[in-house]
Amino acid sequence: MRQVVLDTETTGLSWERGNRVVEIGCVEFVQRRPTGRTFHQYLNPGCAFEPGAQEVTGLTLEFLADKPRFADIVDAFLAFIDGAELVIHNAEFDLGFLDHELRLLGDHYGCVRDRCAVEDSLLMARRRYPGQRNSLDALCRRLGVDNTARQLHGALLDAQLLAEVYLGLTSGQGEIGFADAVAATDVAVVRFASAAAQPRPRVQVGAGDAQAHEARLATLRSRAGTAVWDRHAAIANAGGEPCDAPVAMPA
Repeated sequence: MRQVVLDTETTGLSWERGNRVVEIGCVEFVQRRPTGRTFHQYLNPGCAFEPGAQEVTGLTLEFLADKPRFADIVDAFLAFIDGAELVIHNAEFDLGFLDHELRLLGDHYGCVRDRCAVEDSLLMARRRYPGQRNSLDALCRRLGVDNTARQLHGALLDAQLLAEVYLGLTSGQGEIGFADAVAATDVAVVRFASAAAQPRPRVQVGAGDAQAHEARLATLRSRAGTAVWDRHAAIANAGGEPCDAPVAMPA
């Protein structure tokens, strides 16, 4: 499973008022392990910051003046996220801005959800910690993630912190037995010829194993509020894919 933890910085709080994206930061994970691949880009927004927004990011129009426009990096950005599950804190905010940037370039780009599934870590945190503060800083403190370097908002740093927070929110699900850490290089995808595929043997699960499996799932649900197994089981039982499933990738 390929996931991309994503964050953006913007010139203000509302794209409807003409605000634009000034920074994008992404961190790639495969099977819950960092691959070492990142996407980071500052952008020239072509507009001024709203009052207060510049102080949050520490960015200035002078610094951004020689940076590319979104149109210049859109293809590289979409290639990086295509087919992944995006992990975003307060996803509707970032997606609203990114979809607006895509619309400005033409309807042929569609929207981000056309290309990726989306997991909102803010909604996950609210389910796990109802009634508590669930900002990124609050979650870092609660989950023991070191955020002392975060004096200002920065997209790549925040994506890296969010990646650690997300692993903490879903703790326990990384213990199922995923493969060893992926090397910090581009991920190589191995394609198997379908003609060589052989029928798989049917495995009969004993009652004891089934009970142990259910107990393990119960532990995961109690820790993280949900278990990845549940979603895949629901898909298999329905005989299809969820409407927000990413584009199928070779296994």
